[in-house]
Amino acid sequence: MSFEGAEVLARPGESVAAALLGRDSAATRTTPVSGAGRTPFCMMGVCFDCLVTIDGLPNVQACMVEAREGMVIRRQHGARRIGKGS
Repeated sequence: MSFEGAEVLARPGESVAAALLGRDSAATRTTPVSGAGRTPFCMMGVCFDCLVTIDGLPNVQACMVEAREGMVIRRQHGARRIGKGS
């Protein structure tokens, strides 16, 4: 899979969030208020700090999705867009 165009390796059964945390880079999304970077935190679908765009679908909780080959993941910027994605 890739994140922002860079290859990311994942172990079988690993979530997208876990694979992204294994990288050496920073935020998977930015906040709507300050634009500060956020990274996956709770890893159980509660905090929404891991929202990303996967294969063009925004608002995906990376901690709830199993990583698979070929996924194209993008950093999500700003507020969650209601009615778009999960």
